[in-house]
Amino acid sequence: MKLIVELSGEHPEIPFAELEILGPVLERRRQVAVVDAHDAAGARRLAMAHCALEHLGECEAHGENLFSLLGNLDITSDEPFAARVKKIPGNTMDLSGGDIEKMMGALISGTVSLKNPSTVFRAVISEDRCYLGRVIMIQDRASFHHRRPGNRPFFHPGVMMPRVARALVNMSLVREGQTMLDPFCGTGGIVLEATLMGIPAIGSDIDPEMVTGSRVNIPRGDCVVADSTDLPFRTGSMDAVVTDLPYGQSSAIRARDLDSLYSGTIGEIRRVLAPGKRAVLVTHRDISELAGEYMQVAAMYRQRVHKSLTRWILVLEKRPGNSPDLQKRI
Repeated sequence: MKLIVELSGEHPEIPFAELEILGPVLERRRQVAVVDAHDAAGARRLAMAHCALEHLGECEAHGENLFSLLGNLDITSDEPFAARVKKIPGNTMDLSGGDIEKMMGALISGTVSLKNPSTVFRAVISEDRCYLGRVIMIQDRASFHHRRPGNRPFFHPGVMMPRVARALVNMSLVREGQTMLDPFCGTGGIVLEATLMGIPAIGSDIDPEMVTGSRVNIPRGDCVVADSTDLPFRTGSMDAVVTDLPYGQSSAIRARDLDSLYSGTIGEIRRVLAPGKRAVLVTHRDISELAGEYMQVAAMYRQRVHKSLTRWILVLEKRPGNSPDLQKRI
């Protein structure tokens, strides 16, 4: 099923990157993508999307073209409907949003209900393209707010916000019923987002206080005390690994230097990953050269958080020919 996905504009690439969990991206414009989705219901997993639409049609961003498109589609709604328009800044459409809504209301057959519509048809105009669809998902932004780190029973400063954590889980391509690991689980935010999507997730951390706190924050999660360079999991037992690597200020690093920690951790991540699966790693600097010694670097993104912190997000894949696996644990 072809979907039109209206994306958030907080980063130029990450909102597009998580769409791979739905299927191939067929088209992209600023804050808009058309996806060949294998399961439309999966759109509810997305973290950086405002809404998803069933793709009905598209045309050049010009009033006459949209008029012709609506006439050719001959859309009929058996339920009360409303027409909505989103114009992404920088588009070339010559009509206002109000004029487009009036056109849609006149050319779609059925009863218009602006206050209580059962169906919403939406036109999204970005750059030189106008996309028309039926809304099937609107993101519940309030749910992310409720899960902000400060609202959880156990809190520690400097942790990742829920929307970013969920996007990273989606970028790993882990699916419902598969197993995901976070070997630096901290307060459990990444594990929490995975469990809410029906993904069995395991969190581990070398700091017992963090593990105890994570168990409070995610009662349905499985959290254990473990050294990331010596994980107590079988070789190939994980379908994905998603984690935010320590930046150096954490006492959990103990006496080890970061390079040794990163090297030992990435080697263990490769060992516990099943063949062909992904790890998504977040750190404060570019470690792609180091990571490439163990796994294939599929993608890398840079995200400025504030003036003193820039995140590097690495998407790694375990492929034949990388570093050999360590001895299998029983």
